[in-house]
Amino acid sequence: MTSLIAGPDALDRCAWVGDDAEYRRYHDEEWGTPLRGDRALFEKMALEGFQAGLSWITILRKRPRFREVFAGFEPEVVAEFDEGDVERLMADAGIVRNRAKIEATIGNARLVRDMADGELDALMWSFAPPPSGIRPRSMADVAAVTAESTAMSKELRRRGFRFVGPTTMYALMQSAGMVDDHMEGCWRA
Repeated sequence: MTSLIAGPDALDRCAWVGDDAEYRRYHDEEWGTPLRGDRALFEKMALEGFQAGLSWITILRKRPRFREVFAGFEPEVVAEFDEGDVERLMADAGIVRNRAKIEATIGNARLVRDMADGELDALMWSFAPPPSGIRPRSMADVAAVTAESTAMSKELRRRGFRFVGPTTMYALMQSAGMVDDHMEGCWRA
């Protein structure tokens, strides 16, 4: 597989985009763009946790429904969800119905709610490595886990967060722009 793919607009993009229009939009507008704020990073953490074991396109297509049923991922609201909400979410075919992931999202919301304003943002961004200036040339050049994602995962777990493993946290770091893994030659690079 080549590292780049030409889109219908003749722009070269990271090859993982394929020919899916939603993936193309996500790549062009979101992936690798610095994301800041407790609510935004809580949402990213929750969705990356739901993605574990699945493809990101599955989560991306379900994201509008996730946002609807998880109250826009407002930590203060999600933190108040109870067993009735868990059952409601388990019955919703529009999201990934995994009890452990649903309960982890609610538990993680409680932890975020109890943090100072801006603390989650500052904590997560504290693990962003300095830009290397070196672009990956192929997917083989892109790590699945780094020392930084491992350290982030360890600290989040120490604080009680769940579904925040090192691979999941590296995916979050990529999507939230903490690292920039756009391929050499990608128009976003």
